[in-house]
Amino acid sequence: DAINPAWMREAVLELKQFGKPIYVTESGIATEDDEFRQRFLKDILAEVGTAIEEGADVRGFYHWTSIDNFEWAHGYRMKFGLFAVDRKTLERTPKPSSSLYARIAQANALPEAAD
Repeated sequence: DAINPAWMREAVLELKQFGKPIYVTESGIATEDDEFRQRFLKDILAEVGTAIEEGADVRGFYHWTSIDNFEWAHGYRMKFGLFAVDRKTLERTPKPSSSLYARIAQANALPEAAD
């Protein structure tokens, strides 16, 4: 795992100085490996949680993106979505990460903290 999620806490704490509510409007990872996406989600949201504990007024976090979508530079190759899309039928299939994200949102806590 070459991605260090600490950057999210640092970015949120940098924004804290402006004294305004913070919304993370786009955070996700392009991967075919949904287990990796789930680890990324937990790790990045843990960093947001730490920033909140340190006084940041985070009001929202939006995963990029709900469905596998078209990226201008890469077409449909990049898989960011919580739902896979069959490009022939347009059928959407939930990935396990969609259930994880739903549980986190419903509990307003990471799974370990919610159990």
